[in-house]
Amino acid sequence: MHRTVGALLTAASLSLPQAAGAGEHMVAQKNKAFTVKTLKAKVGDTVVFRNEDPFAHNIFSLSGVQSFDLGTFGKDESKKLVLGKEGKLEIECAIHPEMKLTVEVEK
Repeated sequence: MHRTVGALLTAASLSLPQAAGAGEHMVAQKNKAFTVKTLKAKVGDTVVFRNEDPFAHNIFSLSGVQSFDLGTFGKDESKKLVLGKEGKLEIECAIHPEMKLTVEVEK
């Protein structure tokens, strides 16, 4: 009987939302463009970049708020970025400089 209760509690905890304030945002790369141009998020949220193009992308930001380079990744691959600071991130693709995304990160 204890095993059943434990299993139910474990299953229930898997469906709980992420920690307070933390969320996940999906941004795909398709047709040499981000699927959104602007994203509003909170500190601690995760942005998942999914490549839906048949060629590689390299997502990076040189913004003073949070500088990063996710490296090159191919079709059907994803990279994650945890937003660490409040401010405005200007994100681009190193391979396709016309690809731009602005992320406004709030507390």
